[in-house]
Amino acid sequence: MGEPVPELSRFELQCLRRLWAHGEASMRAIHADLPSPPSYSTVRKIFERLEEKGAVARVRREGRAWIYRSTVTPDRMIRREVRRLIDGLFDGDGGPLVAHLAEMDAISLDDLRAVEEQLDAARAGKTTRKARRKP
Repeated sequence: MGEPVPELSRFELQCLRRLWAHGEASMRAIHADLPSPPSYSTVRKIFERLEEKGAVARVRREGRAWIYRSTVTPDRMIRREVRRLIDGLFDGDGGPLVAHLAEMDAISLDDLRAVEEQLDAARAGKTTRKARRKP
């Protein structure tokens, strides 16, 4: 499973998302990519926090600038944030979240069918793993 996924603020997550889009980047590149960016020193402080939390790492220098790479995959971070949302707003039950998404037209019938297929595949995988464990 790897290292625990750090808890990030909204702005830390926004910077990390920009870094994912670049793969590797300097703070200046991320700063330039942010909509309505704060000061460069604020972005530098955010990267210091991201580094302390283990979400990014310096990979090399290009001139005077450090190039950073995320140490957390988007899938792991998204999973953590969705779990935090479900636990915080819906007491751990994902059903009401899906209902709200449908009500808001944020999820289509095709999306729901795809989710159903994923659930079926996950159930089949669990059944297969359980069957293998039995002597």
